[in-house]
Amino acid sequence: MSGYKLKTKSGAKKRFKLTASGKVKAGVAGKRHRLISHNSKYIRQNRGTDVLTDADTKKIKSYMPYA
Repeated sequence: MSGYKLKTKSGAKKRFKLTASGKVKAGVAGKRHRLISHNSKYIRQNRGTDVLTDADTKKIKSYMPYA
């Protein structure tokens, strides 16, 4: 009987979103804290989200089976 549910990795659901076409969006790393040591250009250029590569997308989708 195949009534088992797979769990989503809780770290993945907090960090990644799927687009309508199935790509994975992620926030840029290095923007949480200790921003005083970064210059304004770095902070400005890393605003928003990035689309992950195909290799990374495959890995992340395995963490989120129902997304």
